[in-house]
Amino acid sequence: MNDKPLAILMRPKSLEDVVGQKHLIGQKKVLYNLVQNKKLFSMILYGKPGIGKTTIALAMVEQLGVPYRMLNATINNKKDFDIVIEEAKMYQGLVVLMDEIHRMNKDKQDLLLPYLENGLITLIGMTTANPYHKINPAIRSRCQIFELKELTLEDIVEGLQKACKTEYLKDIQITEDALKQIAALSSGDMRNAYNLLEMAYYSSSDKKIDLPFLQTIHSKPVLFHDKDGDGHYDVISAFQKSIRGSDVNASLYYLARLLEAEDLEIIYRRMTVIAYEDIGLANPNMGPRVDACINACERIGLPEAKIPLAVMVIDLALSPKSDSAMNALNKAIEEIEKGDTGSIPEHIKTPAFGYKYPHDYPHAFVKQQYLPDKIKNHRYFQPKETSKYERDLKKVYEALEKMSK
Repeated sequence: MNDKPLAILMRPKSLEDVVGQKHLIGQKKVLYNLVQNKKLFSMILYGKPGIGKTTIALAMVEQLGVPYRMLNATINNKKDFDIVIEEAKMYQGLVVLMDEIHRMNKDKQDLLLPYLENGLITLIGMTTANPYHKINPAIRSRCQIFELKELTLEDIVEGLQKACKTEYLKDIQITEDALKQIAALSSGDMRNAYNLLEMAYYSSSDKKIDLPFLQTIHSKPVLFHDKDGDGHYDVISAFQKSIRGSDVNASLYYLARLLEAEDLEIIYRRMTVIAYEDIGLANPNMGPRVDACINACERIGLPEAKIPLAVMVIDLALSPKSDSAMNALNKAIEEIEKGDTGSIPEHIKTPAFGYKYPHDYPHAFVKQQYLPDKIKNHRYFQPKETSKYERDLKKVYEALEKMSK
């Protein structure tokens, strides 16, 4: 019997053996090409647990044969970081694989930054958190960011099939339905799938695993990969689209599916996005109300958290909808991405010469130019009349437009 978990034993030594993530490691894709060209840059890999962040990082350094060390931003202390820096000097270059990089404090960042700058250390960070929100800009600006996608049912089954052919699960006999059930129960987490397979293997007296046997060791229902083939992201997508479409019954149904999986984090994120993307100016109080709902859920936890969530989802679904704010910003972004839009007018730069302070004028408004000359007449915001609030905003906007002419 090997003391190491199956998930560790199955960890690939090269990118070709990694399950999933073909958008990054498939032939002619970015990480594949880096390894082929024998070159690494500092990067951050982010995504859900168990989808291959550490696996890909280790496969890259193993395949390249470069010296590396693993650190955890939470567990390893400043002394551990000092040792790694000295090793980097000794090797004249070192790859540092940093787990939970979003938790790295300022002292550790200050230690690493100079060596990231001069190239002595190449950093590969792994995190489940969104790096654009959770990772210090000083570190983030020195790294390329790559998002890993959730593994599909087929990806998980492929990994399990490989494990069943190894010496680690000698004489295993498992049905195809049982493999699919394990994959479904893993909720897109390869490590979880390996753990469940290993549990089934060692729990069986004759190494035979089928659906009835699996039921004896894991009774949780399959939610994200059911008989109709629905994936995790499909359920999340259906949840938001049902609310956007004002179908309150469908909204509650998909909320129930997410709640059965106890996936509160994704529910919180989707409701927050919906409040601003789909409802927006039609009902701007919805954002703070979603926050209040999330705070209540965090205080009381499940199962009682289902109650404020049901109230909130019904409110979101039946609220008036408007995407005018999002559309306005997208138009501005598109124009910036097209190329030169001109310079900021001199009178609103710092220091500002000739700037008219609006509060010195009636109604806190005075006619003056704010947009660059090249786009001074461009308009991004197109208000809708989805609610009394946005109709009132439209009247104010149109009045100000007249006063500016």
